[in-house]
Amino acid sequence: MAGSDGYHEQLQRDSQFLCSEPKMHTELVDRLVLQLNRIYPQILTDKEAQRFRNLSVPTEVRLAELLVHLQRKGEEACHEFYRGLQIHADEVYFNLPTRVSRRREHADPVGTDTVTRHIDKYVLNNQGPLFFLSCFGLAVGLALLYYYGEGNLSGTSPFLGFSALGLGSGASEVLLACKEDASRIQ
Repeated sequence: MAGSDGYHEQLQRDSQFLCSEPKMHTELVDRLVLQLNRIYPQILTDKEAQRFRNLSVPTEVRLAELLVHLQRKGEEACHEFYRGLQIHADEVYFNLPTRVSRRREHADPVGTDTVTRHIDKYVLNNQGPLFFLSCFGLAVGLALLYYYGEGNLSGTSPFLGFSALGLGSGASEVLLACKEDASRIQ
């Protein structure tokens, strides 16, 4: 998450989202406060933790006060809040406005549509499934003719000649060459 903006600036931009997010419920806020208090007592003392865990104050108010308090404490406090948020509520963490905008910047740096770019990357041809099935059927048919002809195509000469009529120039040349070879063998 370390980018051009520091965690302090990111927390300022994410504060409104966090305070209005319904997934930031009382239990989650308490877990975040406890983590900051137990692991980083220099960020959140016992007295401050009790204040932010007071259930007589609405969760939204306690969360807003916690965010302001962390911003006053500095960059490291904001960073540890984000770390705790990622641990306890990764869905909220990954939907933060600063995270979403950063993913868009990295995924689409020039403003093009990444979905079409990825689709175009994997399309081998634009003929469709019917084209694939016809090519596959032709290959299977030729393999069967070769297999049942026991390695030579002598008995299939008339079939190969008529098969070449409806095909493109490359395929018809191959079939006609096979027909000529079969007629030479006879």
